[in-house]
Amino acid sequence: MAQYDALLVVSFGGPEKPEDVMPFLENVVRGRGVPRERLLEVEAHYQGVGGVSPINRQCRELIAALEPVVGLPIYWGNRNWHPFLADTMRRMAADGVRRAAAFVTAAYSSYSSCRQYLDDIAAAQAQVPGAPRVVRLRHYYDHPGFLAAMTEHTQAALERLPEAHRGDARLVFTAHSIPVSMAATAGPSGGAYEAQLRTAAARVAGERPFDLVWQSRSGPPQVPWLEPDVCDHLTALASEGVKAVVLVPIGFVSDHMEVVYDLDTEAAAAARELGIHLTRAATAGTHPRFVSMVRELLDEPEPAACPATCCPAPRRPGAPASRS
Repeated sequence: MAQYDALLVVSFGGPEKPEDVMPFLENVVRGRGVPRERLLEVEAHYQGVGGVSPINRQCRELIAALEPVVGLPIYWGNRNWHPFLADTMRRMAADGVRRAAAFVTAAYSSYSSCRQYLDDIAAAQAQVPGAPRVVRLRHYYDHPGFLAAMTEHTQAALERLPEAHRGDARLVFTAHSIPVSMAATAGPSGGAYEAQLRTAAARVAGERPFDLVWQSRSGPPQVPWLEPDVCDHLTALASEGVKAVVLVPIGFVSDHMEVVYDLDTEAAAAARELGIHLTRAATAGTHPRFVSMVRELLDEPEPAACPATCCPAPRRPGAPASRS
């Protein structure tokens, strides 16, 4: 069992009022060549729901659920919005924290879901004299706690369908699309992002057939990204005569903007037009098994550090303008 002074919850961050939206998006894409038109498009999505991302509120809810469970001081730092990681690192150093475990709100291997978090933690440490050592807890896509939470939420979504359609409803698992080149280099030997997602989806689906599709693409159109897109897939399913679908956002751990907009707004509208009965499973959120999973991760031996060659930064000039 590893010994830690504190738990650091590391997340993407998101705006909490309308005037935060564009500065937040500029933080996300700084130096990546994302067109201004794309930022304005994403800004409109935020402003359409009041200019507030759900992700910070959900981080606070997760921390509140963790406090009676983990037995450690809990700190919270974001990559792209307040509370920024560097500010949190200063608080930790001032409080005398010397060795912290980092729980990242992304379960899978890829540059954007792992390496970029490690790089941002290192950058924050470099700004703070006496910053604590930070150990990233392992990827948890296959942890029984995460899988139990997603299985229960998937079953609940199935039960919200009309009874006549529950038996033959298609399970459609979704995750954030990434460039094909990034997917090819995910993990120590490449391909880990897709492989891990398929593993998690298969375990949640059990004996039911399922599909794994992608959402939230935002990069340059000339760069190949993982496909099919969830809305395109719904169209294909309708042409096959599928009448009911449960969307399972297996690639996410909270119901943030990419879930709320891309699934609850865009995909839901597509399903209505296609005549498909659609429900959406909740993400792991603050499910008790997901919360207890964090305690169990803390009790495991310290995970090995990722090799320096694992999940390298993409070499292309553009990068995704993520929404969270």
